[in-house]
Amino acid sequence: MKKAILLAVMTLLSFSAFSQSDSGFGIIGGLNFNANGDYVASATDAAENPDRNIGYHVGIYGKLGSKLYVRPELIYTKTKSDYNGDAFDMSKLDAPILIGTKIIGPLHVFAGPAFQYILDSEFDGVTINDIENDFSVGLHLGVGVNLDKLGIDVRYEKGLSSNEATFVNTNITTLPESKLDTRPDQIIVNLSLKL
Repeated sequence: MKKAILLAVMTLLSFSAFSQSDSGFGIIGGLNFNANGDYVASATDAAENPDRNIGYHVGIYGKLGSKLYVRPELIYTKTKSDYNGDAFDMSKLDAPILIGTKIIGPLHVFAGPAFQYILDSEFDGVTINDIENDFSVGLHLGVGVNLDKLGIDVRYEKGLSSNEATFVNTNITTLPESKLDTRPDQIIVNLSLKL
């Protein structure tokens, strides 16, 4: 249901974008240099920070306005984090709503909330069903350049709402449950094409 509502909002905003100059819609994609939060395997272990990995994303966007603009996006994102050889894979649907402004020429800056819905997650080959919240909120901050219909931007995303995954750890006997912070912490490089 949430996915259908987000898709409907993006579609309506994209169609209404034609009424303003420099407004429009298009496709977006790129790479994520990402990691999630700490992993705690037992009560006696310290929290373990993940190694960063490359992920990817693809989606659509709409843009309303010119010098000052609103840019809603709907993006499928795939991330991966490594914890000493154990991999945490996550697929999610992101819906950032960015507010931006042109600075000089084609250069612009933007920021805004990113609403995230976790579609699937897996840790070391085991599907994780017990994530605290499938729906969470993050923040995007970034800078970009638009050259006619082609755009490139770099942004930082940080998950704001606490969101832990708990699962049974079969490798230890002292604590039956492990915890993993699923909040994203990533640098994102985007290419966009206005249609």
